[in-house]
Amino acid sequence: MLQIVRKNRIKALNMTSFIGEYKARMDDRGRLVFPAAFKAVLGEGADYRFVVKKSLFANCLEMYTYEQWVKDSEAVKSRLNFFNREHAALWREYMRGTALVEADGKLGRITIPKELLASAGIGKEVLFSGSSHIIEIWDKEAYGQCSLSSDEYTSLAEKILG
Repeated sequence: MLQIVRKNRIKALNMTSFIGEYKARMDDRGRLVFPAAFKAVLGEGADYRFVVKKSLFANCLEMYTYEQWVKDSEAVKSRLNFFNREHAALWREYMRGTALVEADGKLGRITIPKELLASAGIGKEVLFSGSSHIIEIWDKEAYGQCSLSSDEYTSLAEKILG
C-alpha cells in the first residue's frame, strides 16, 4: 500500500486516517471545536465539509469527510436496485438523519443539528474518537461505559480474526 507521511499527515491511497480520542465541550450555541489533531491530518486548505449520521450499531454519531462519504455511499448505492421496494427503503433509512456540516476556517467549530445529537444521547461533554476513515462522536460518559473487557476483546478478535 502506498503511503505518504508528512507533518502529522498520513494519506494512504487518498484515504484520511483519524486516530486518537479527544474531549470537547459544547458551547451555549451548540457548537463543538473540531480537534486540532484531526485538522492536522486533513492538512492546510483541506475540505472541511463532513457528513454526520447516527451510527447503525452504536449509540454515537459517525462523521465522514465529504470525500469518504461520497465513496462509501456510492459503494452502497451500487449494490441497490431502486425499483425494488426493500432496496429503496434501505436507502431511505441509510440517508435519513444525515447532515452536512462544515467546520469554520478560523477555529474549526462545527454545529451538528440538535436532532442528531439527541438521537445519540449526546450532551455537553463530547468525545471525538478517530476510527480510521470515520470519526465517532460520543457522549463522553456513554463512551466510557461501552468498552469491552480485555477478555471480551480477546475473544472477539480470536473469533473474527483468528
